[in-house]
Amino acid sequence: MFVETWLFLAGVVFFIPVGVIYGIVADWEPVGTVGLFLLGGLSALAGGYLWITARRIDPRPEDNPTADIAERAGEVGVFAPHSWWPLVLGLATTFGFLGLAIGWWMVGLGIALALVGLVGQLFEFYRGQHAH
Repeated sequence: MFVETWLFLAGVVFFIPVGVIYGIVADWEPVGTVGLFLLGGLSALAGGYLWITARRIDPRPEDNPTADIAERAGEVGVFAPHSWWPLVLGLATTFGFLGLAIGWWMVGLGIALALVGLVGQLFEFYRGQHAH
């Protein structure tokens, strides 16, 4: 977490002076000046959180310059070799957004199709060739 911490804390060092320079050049225009100061504060917030978290946890393999790639490897997960359910969910989304242009009845059709697609994808590994 060393790199992430210093990346965000470098944002504070960058955005606060840029906010001051922008304020002077733009005659303290309120939106841009406040936006840059808030961006510096947001960087400080994220960087501070990462700094506190990095002190509490063990160093990660990414923080060790001599670490091997295999040290970070872990369980990737289970993925379906092929599935038609994402296509059904994509069509449901298409019907939903198309319903905003054509008519609200098509949004209902998209919601119904989305429910079928979600149930199908959820129970995909319970039936058929890839049942567990």
